[in-house]
Amino acid sequence: MIRYHHRIEKLTVMTIASAVEDLPKTSRAAVLADFNAPLEIREYPLPTSLAPGALLVRMEAATVCGSDYKLWAGRMGGALPLTLPLIPGHEFAGRIVAFGEGERVDSMGATLELGDRIVFVHSNCGHCDYCTLFHQPALCRDRDMYTFTSSDQPPHLFGGFSEYLHVFPKSGRVRIPDEVSSPIASASSCALRTVVHSFDRLGRLEPWQSMVIQGSGPLGLFATAMAHHAGAGQIIVIGGPDDRLELATEYGATDVVSVADVPDPDARVEAVMELTGGKGSDAVIELCGARTALLEGLQMVRVDGRYVVTGPMDEPGTEVPIRPGYLTGKQVNIMGAWSADISHYWKALEFVRRTAGKYDFSKMTTSQYSLENATDALHRMGTYADIKPVVIP
Repeated sequence: MIRYHHRIEKLTVMTIASAVEDLPKTSRAAVLADFNAPLEIREYPLPTSLAPGALLVRMEAATVCGSDYKLWAGRMGGALPLTLPLIPGHEFAGRIVAFGEGERVDSMGATLELGDRIVFVHSNCGHCDYCTLFHQPALCRDRDMYTFTSSDQPPHLFGGFSEYLHVFPKSGRVRIPDEVSSPIASASSCALRTVVHSFDRLGRLEPWQSMVIQGSGPLGLFATAMAHHAGAGQIIVIGGPDDRLELATEYGATDVVSVADVPDPDARVEAVMELTGGKGSDAVIELCGARTALLEGLQMVRVDGRYVVTGPMDEPGTEVPIRPGYLTGKQVNIMGAWSADISHYWKALEFVRRTAGKYDFSKMTTSQYSLENATDALHRMGTYADIKPVVIP
């Protein structure tokens, strides 16, 4: 299990560098106190001091991730350490209302001012092998994490289902372009940045190549648009419900396979083989998190093809059997992708900004909920009623 060591007690040591008299004394938040129970509305004190580099933001939007639903349902304990209560929400866009002392720039060097909107990443330690030697900060084992840090721990505000949120001093942050709405920027801060990282792992797509996307949720839909924009000649999306497959077609899918119409895994593999002329797909990306998707994807990818696995969490009971000789016989290139670093956040926002006239991503964020109705947002995410619910604190 990945172990995270929290350094929160060291954060509140410097005076806030802003006009704090304009801020309230407390922040309302929707809190997970018990699994599978309605979120509770609680009030937490706003910090009266911030460490150098820390920020306080007023939340503008917190989109719901599938892992938020798993967290609420009590299905995340095997993947990450949890201590309740927690404030859910790790996809977010917020407006800066206070700075700790230090340079006021984002991770790309852009100047930040009070009132600017930003997205930001979990805080890695900055000095382990993964942070420095391998340049993979998302794999850091000593991170401070939003949502997964107990709200009992000062300064309390570590999740997006809150009016205000504390940004860790070492958290990478990127200013949101004016052309990008807060809900879309929020979705970019987890779903899309994860897809961007996965595509970096995958490598270049050529116009004569085919790609299978396993999953038509937010990640699968973003991946469809990215594959289309990259110029893939054939894009096959496997998933459901039908409204999501219709949106996938709008984003560039050339073919769709409905899991409702084709419930048998072997039949789905057969469908992909038929669509690719019997050879399998040049590239496959798994973005649904389903337990058996790995076995299907391995059969769908062509000999010497590429397969990126992104969706599954490390949960007990999700093991699947694999024949090692099958992998060597196909000489398949299998890659995992976990989370993302701050460069992927910037790329995600740039992709949205530059393709605004090409893909209408607002069709993914049509349902909005207040803090009082945040439990409904989680339910609708878990039942596929909404593609990407938005909590507006």
